[in-house]
Amino acid sequence: MNRKRRKTKKAVSIILALTVIVVVALAFPTWTPSIKGENSIATLEQVKLNGAWHEIMIRGADRNNPIVIFVHGGPGCSEIPYVRKYQERLEKQFTIVHYDQRGSGKSHRFGEDYSDVTAGLLVEDLFSLTDYVADRLGQSKVILIGHSYGTYLGLQAVAASPEKFAAYIGIGQVANHHVSELDSFAFALGQATEADDKSDIRQLEGMRENIEAGRDITPRSLIRKYGGAARLIDDNRDYVEGFLMNREYNLLDVIRYARGIAVTQDRLLNEESMRPITSLVKKLELPVYFVMGAHDYMTSTKAAKAYFEELDAPDKTFIVYEHSAHYPQFEEEERFAEWMETTFRNE
Repeated sequence: MNRKRRKTKKAVSIILALTVIVVVALAFPTWTPSIKGENSIATLEQVKLNGAWHEIMIRGADRNNPIVIFVHGGPGCSEIPYVRKYQERLEKQFTIVHYDQRGSGKSHRFGEDYSDVTAGLLVEDLFSLTDYVADRLGQSKVILIGHSYGTYLGLQAVAASPEKFAAYIGIGQVANHHVSELDSFAFALGQATEADDKSDIRQLEGMRENIEAGRDITPRSLIRKYGGAARLIDDNRDYVEGFLMNREYNLLDVIRYARGIAVTQDRLLNEESMRPITSLVKKLELPVYFVMGAHDYMTSTKAAKAYFEELDAPDKTFIVYEHSAHYPQFEEEERFAEWMETTFRNE
């Protein structure tokens, strides 16, 4: 009897210990590490913008440096969990702002209805964020960088309110959705054929009709497999390590992240497909830069170049990073940081 009691007490102790671990992991306080310097800034906070709470991370060695706002892609794929590892040099010359878009990541609130989230609403949120950050740091304009789906929002923002922005940079720039998907399909099928992967070939050939008709997209898993997403980094591992090791996210935030993608991504991607950026923005009134990886088949570099040629802007530059795919700002981080410094700090 005593032995049974001891076993029962031990089991209860283990269950309680595991419960404590799970609770702590779920609710562990989050923050972003400090940056040395009297005028530095390093904050991770919730701010109400355009009627909704948003998670914002601001980091920089000197808050008087030019402000750069990054608009993440996905939709719903916040970069806050891991992005610090790629921006240490940038933080010395710029004040870097990341935020989780409405319904995404740490901005996701359980029980809230996100069925009304559209690109237009996310652009309005971006305006509110821009005004908030510029006012807080005492500056009149910010540099706006969009990545992947974030370029769909970023371009609409700078086209509608160019007075808020010093320049626009599109990384992994979206363009004509259908043209880009055709490029992605041709790339994946070509790589699968070269590798003689009969399973991938069958899968792609089975999807050909729908992709060519614009009813489906090339599986992102195959684009990743053949190096059309990232070549010099492992972005999936970055997320896992960020979720587990970095202080900006806890386990509850990881759940928010997954839930945010589930409830918003398909609808927002369908909207982008039905209303391509090429039909929405044809003219800009500020300097524009497209920074693309030569091997990007998540958002085709060829399609982005065609759009760039048609885009009317007073000053525009198209840049290709030969060794990168969809993440040139991370895959060739030193080159990107040097370009940012040369372009915006040595004028």
